[in-house]
Amino acid sequence: MPGAAVPASVPVMTVTWEESGWEQLAPGVGRRRLPGWDCTAGLVVGGDGVLAVDAGSRLAEGARLRTEARELTGRRVTHLALTHPHFDHILGAPAFADTEVYGAVGLDVALAGRGREELHADAVRWGLDPAAADEAVAALVPPRHAVSGEWTLDLGGGRQVLLANVGPGHTAYDLAVLVPGDPEVVFCGDLVEESDEPQAGPDAVPSRWPAALDRLLRLGGEDAVYVPGHGAVVDAAFVRAQRDALAARFGVSE
Repeated sequence: MPGAAVPASVPVMTVTWEESGWEQLAPGVGRRRLPGWDCTAGLVVGGDGVLAVDAGSRLAEGARLRTEARELTGRRVTHLALTHPHFDHILGAPAFADTEVYGAVGLDVALAGRGREELHADAVRWGLDPAAADEAVAALVPPRHAVSGEWTLDLGGGRQVLLANVGPGHTAYDLAVLVPGDPEVVFCGDLVEESDEPQAGPDAVPSRWPAALDRLLRLGGEDAVYVPGHGAVVDAAFVRAQRDALAARFGVSE
């Protein structure tokens, strides 16, 4: 998708990105750095649909993101892509109850049974209020759409977005979101982190993580803007350097 044209019709925003606390990355594409864990949420605006990328760490945060998206676009969010099943990215998802939700294949299994219990425990361990964790986990519904390879969403007005299952790496269920334009924008989830060293928890697949970043770079290309799960936006050189550092850290041969 690198080099695709900017959509011919991107709706006029009802307020500016900055007025709503968002950072504009390209026409009709922005992101917000959420308080607490500095987690990124993204927004992609098409002629007919609006895609949110990740949903925050609690129901209240998800509801706030949804409200801000409506203030920005004048329309409700129609699609939600979840980059991976960690609490700070996913527990706001129940606030998007009437939205088409997408995740990497297998994410529904990861959010059931023991996985749901571990999600709750992890959220509380990292400092989320137990009552907020209880509320969000109880309301969490698995994604309706499972992405096994690549999935193109048509948001209207010439805006197409590619959902790519590029993992495993940070988790077994890593989904990237690529938005063609000038520049192309790539939402990486926690496959890439800028504000700290990439976190490899018990659900990471370290031996496959460098290869996941190789796939991300092939899809995004040299001139894309890469949006980490945490921290400031970066370029392809940063992603490549982080890929090499992860390979060295985990002893992965070229």
